[in-house]
Amino acid sequence: MATTSWNIDTTHTGIHFSVRHMVVAKVRGSFTKFGGTLTLDDANPSASAVSVSIEAASISTGVEQRDNHLRSPDFFDVEKFPAITFQSTKVEPSGKHLKVTGQLSIRGISREVVLEAEQLGIAKDPWGNTKAAFEAKTSINRSDFGLTWNQALEAGGVLVGEKIEIALEVQAAQAQPGEKAA
Repeated sequence: MATTSWNIDTTHTGIHFSVRHMVVAKVRGSFTKFGGTLTLDDANPSASAVSVSIEAASISTGVEQRDNHLRSPDFFDVEKFPAITFQSTKVEPSGKHLKVTGQLSIRGISREVVLEAEQLGIAKDPWGNTKAAFEAKTSINRSDFGLTWNQALEAGGVLVGEKIEIALEVQAAQAQPGEKAA
């Protein structure tokens, strides 16, 4: 297989996160509006690439009041910084997995992150479209991206943990001949 272009299938992809809450629990959430492309080179995986843009205002934790606070200047400041982006800079095979290094930008601050990824397979759907599936995970320190709001707890500790666990479940559709990846 040669180099192929793929569009992230947003209806079959999930961008999820979790963070410690009140030291002992976790809050989980996701982003619901995003898009992106992949370029895959099976013969030379290091020539592969990933580009993703996430609408920061699409954050969802299932609690409207919390989601609105996360959209505010205390956290993502979506009016000023509407997009979260990831652009790969390097893809390295690592056994059956891939290490995808890239620049993650949140609130106008870019930091290098490494995604531990696995290609789950490629298959044709019932309509003849070729799909590829991946899983990836990483963790970041939210303070590195200017997400510093917090509140001390009476019993010690803080309301929101620093470490954010990120988990991705990606399905991508191969771009048709003559079609550019979106």
